[in-house]
Amino acid sequence: MIAFAGLIAMVLLAQDVPLATYLRRVESERLLADLRSDAFLLAGAAEDVLSGEATGSAIDLHATVVAYAETEGGYVVVVDANGVLVESSDATDVIGTQFANSNRPEFNTALVSGQPNSGSRSSVDAGGDIVYVVVPVRSGLDVVGAIRITFPAAVIDQRANEKVRGLVLVGLISMLAAALAAIVIANTISSPLRRLRRSTEHLAAGDFTQRAIDNEGPPEVRSLARSFNTMTERIATLVGTQRAFVGDASHQLRTPLTALRLQLERAAAMVDDDPAGARARLEAASEETERLQRLVEGLLMIARSDGSRPELERVDVSALVRERAEVWGPFADERGVQLTIACPGGLAAMAVPNALEQIIDNYVDNAMNAVSAGGTITLSASRRNDSVSVHVADEGPGMPPEHLAHAFDRFWRAPNAPHGGSGIGLAVAHHLADLSGGSVELRNRTDRTGLIASVELPAVN
Repeated sequence: MIAFAGLIAMVLLAQDVPLATYLRRVESERLLADLRSDAFLLAGAAEDVLSGEATGSAIDLHATVVAYAETEGGYVVVVDANGVLVESSDATDVIGTQFANSNRPEFNTALVSGQPNSGSRSSVDAGGDIVYVVVPVRSGLDVVGAIRITFPAAVIDQRANEKVRGLVLVGLISMLAAALAAIVIANTISSPLRRLRRSTEHLAAGDFTQRAIDNEGPPEVRSLARSFNTMTERIATLVGTQRAFVGDASHQLRTPLTALRLQLERAAAMVDDDPAGARARLEAASEETERLQRLVEGLLMIARSDGSRPELERVDVSALVRERAEVWGPFADERGVQLTIACPGGLAAMAVPNALEQIIDNYVDNAMNAVSAGGTITLSASRRNDSVSVHVADEGPGMPPEHLAHAFDRFWRAPNAPHGGSGIGLAVAHHLADLSGGSVELRNRTDRTGLIASVELPAVN
């Protein structure tokens, strides 16, 4: 408000100070012109008296001078050609007194040169500065006298200042209007900012439900409020994810760590009396260590990607499916499982780097654990509209519908799942697909027993 009102004040000062000076000068000149006009009118009335053509007109001249002085408030004197006082509006003046002297030089110009003159000077009799107008009185070509009208300079200044005061009043009204406008504008901007500040304070206190009003105020403030709301939602999501992650991790890490400690304690107790049993316990501890490693790796992967949106890259789906089939082929042969491929060439999609590779590996690893020797795992890919899908179909026992609804939850494991799983693999697959702008699905096969694990990603040409 101060800035807005200050700017208006600067504009008014830059405009009105020169204007006031000019207006005061013009008004002073106008007043002097009026006085000169009045003096010439009085000179016409005094001509007959000063020229001696109509001596009876002296009474009329006196009445005219007195009437003018009473009406306008000026001081009027009339002198003859020799500068002797003939008539005055002041009753204390002595008629016949020599007025044209060194203290009153303005008479000499009018009487000698016959030219009117005006100006201001200091007057001992008036007790201050005066403004005067002197005009000659002519009878034909002869100067027969002069008339002087004087006013205290303060009177002239007051009359000129009256005009300037009107300009000042207009300036004050403009400043008042500017202040009111500034208050309205400042309140329009500051009120949403104050509300946004309160929302920020609530957010800093841990209230993540707080949202700023984003439909009030100037466009910039509304945009700031929307950005604040987006940030708040982002922070709330990150904090919620962090809390869930900490809770899940602390719960899930406790079990393998406890099992690992127990296995090591038993192995230590059996190492002297039962070396074979101790070796079995150490092998079990090794398995728990591997499970713990997989669990930690999955947790770290999710923790690193939570709250971020990595750049996507083009992935050759056809080539990647064939490559993962070649990698898993020896493992399938070792378990007596047949791994087949049904993937046309030229399929490509957008995904987070290494995401599709991890998803396929996770699906195939789960299928390997579910399929018995002699079973088949089919790895296939296809394109439909603007998406590319990769499917891993097994011939395992399948999964009840109530379990399918929780299969992608973190740390969830089916009651009949084989020992050693971490419960994090499908959650990782779901997370990577979501980061890639795709989706995952787990459903039972309709043609036979088994599951189909799918991932769908945005297709590119």
